[in-house]
Amino acid sequence: MTPSAPSQQPPSRRIADELRRQIETGKLRSGAKLPSERSLAETYGAARNTAREAIRLLAEQGLVTAKHGSGVFVREPQRLFRFGSDRYSLKNRETGLTPFRLEAQRQGKVARIDVPSIAREVPPADVAERLKVPTNEASVVHRENHYFADDEPVQIVSTYLRWDECQGTLLMQEKTGKDGIYGRLEDLGHVMTTVRDEISARMPTPHEAAVLTLLPGVPVLEVLHTSLDQDGVPFEVSRYVHRADRTGLLYELPVE
Repeated sequence: MTPSAPSQQPPSRRIADELRRQIETGKLRSGAKLPSERSLAETYGAARNTAREAIRLLAEQGLVTAKHGSGVFVREPQRLFRFGSDRYSLKNRETGLTPFRLEAQRQGKVARIDVPSIAREVPPADVAERLKVPTNEASVVHRENHYFADDEPVQIVSTYLRWDECQGTLLMQEKTGKDGIYGRLEDLGHVMTTVRDEISARMPTPHEAAVLTLLPGVPVLEVLHTSLDQDGVPFEVSRYVHRADRTGLLYELPVE
């Protein structure tokens, strides 16, 4: 099927395409206020509801944002959080910061981590397979963390650990002590030597969209992370759900 010619496109799409070109070429710069719906309607000879639909299309593409009582503005480019090969490096321990707090500090942002739940659960099938635990019993501890940068939600992390190792330890508490959960897992004999990250893109669940305050149409990046210890034993599985409009992933790996 060939793309529709401009004259065959709905008026709202033609207006949105023209405004997007102005944004991409810099005619409408970051932070610039868009003309009002009435002005857009007059400029393009369209109805106001058509102009409103064009703005909605731009918002879905992450190009503009509405500020209540002020108008609609071209979104400022955001620095992307990069999570990759060095986030688990032991050299970062010297900073005294967790990987997320260190990344936020590097980008001039203030990090906040909320822990809304820590519970013993029956694991999802993909987690059970990677952690090598039973799927028919409450064999894991699930820690759900919500991460913020300058009070803006950035990611949801669901970490799964073996219940038989975690019960009665600080891993069942919000504050896990020096070096975080990896410090406590090292106390249990698990030194991370290998990681496996499985990355995919998808649309968010309603829960994820609410926690991350996602605009309609914005997808998420999911990283299913598995930590393996010095004996090749998987000891932690975490599901990272990142805002795709705020997050980039950078990996630098040796070529064997």
